[in-house]
Amino acid sequence: MTRILLFGAGGQLGREVTALAAERGLDLVGLGHDALDIADPVAVARAIEAARPDALINAAAYTAVDKAETEPETAARINAFAPGLIAERCARYRTPLIHVSTDYVFDGTKAGAYVEADPIAPLGVYGRTKAAGEAAVRAASERHVIVRTSWVYGTHGNNFLKTMLRLAAERDLLKVVSDQRGCPTATRDLAEAVLAAAQAAARGDARWGTYHFAGTGATTWHGFARAIVAAAAGHTGRTPEVSPITTADYPTPARRPKNSELASDLFERTFGVRAAPWERRVSEVVGALLRTAPAADPAPVVPAAEDSAPEPQTKSDQAPVEAS
Repeated sequence: MTRILLFGAGGQLGREVTALAAERGLDLVGLGHDALDIADPVAVARAIEAARPDALINAAAYTAVDKAETEPETAARINAFAPGLIAERCARYRTPLIHVSTDYVFDGTKAGAYVEADPIAPLGVYGRTKAAGEAAVRAASERHVIVRTSWVYGTHGNNFLKTMLRLAAERDLLKVVSDQRGCPTATRDLAEAVLAAAQAAARGDARWGTYHFAGTGATTWHGFARAIVAAAAGHTGRTPEVSPITTADYPTPARRPKNSELASDLFERTFGVRAAPWERRVSEVVGALLRTAPAADPAPVVPAAEDSAPEPQTKSDQAPVEAS
């Protein structure tokens, strides 16, 4: 049986990958940041030697976008140095690597959806360190699949959807940025994608390179929030107003791309996986959360492209929501 080694197993994507692998009877070994420092060369080598995987998924990253502006060394250690180290060790053992990256490598000035060949131009420390991590992976190992994604949410961890549920239960007015556009991506779909890539790589069927994978359809943070509130209303009866604001109304330390849309056609053609329409997944995730836990996650946090190691204090700097 194909064995997959997962780094970042404790984060929102890692937990979804672990659950999906268990559902399908896949042989997956998951390590969270409490069990592995991905920037430690000896620890990474030992993890690979112990698991002897047929493919490795790296879902670990430092994702606190604003905090990265004041912690560039920490962000670089996790997002740039560690992926290169992992790729080098994977190359040494001839282990294919699936590495998760982000839409923040782009500056958001393109009119349409970004494709893999578009030039990158990150706006801040987070994006620059993730871009450097991509470059390090490419330099260290030919046998890699880099998967860029965006606006990740799900039932695990801390993310924008769960923040909106909490705020919708507490407030009658929510002010959410409406001039940043992207593709909300459910962890269920992203887990399907990275597992498909890992299995193809383990079989020797993968086409190495960089791919985009995000939810089907695009919206703004404001549109995303409205869909969440509408889905929750059927369970809670509450319908707070969701009011649009601009990025200028909610200044943050790090600049964000105005356009984060990713075209996922190449991934679908290569690996046969396409995400569900984001509105449908939102309804499913909201239903799952409100059926199992009426109170949304209390932490004021929002989604990250990947899960962080070490865990950031908050992820509330990814999607601006004005407290009012």
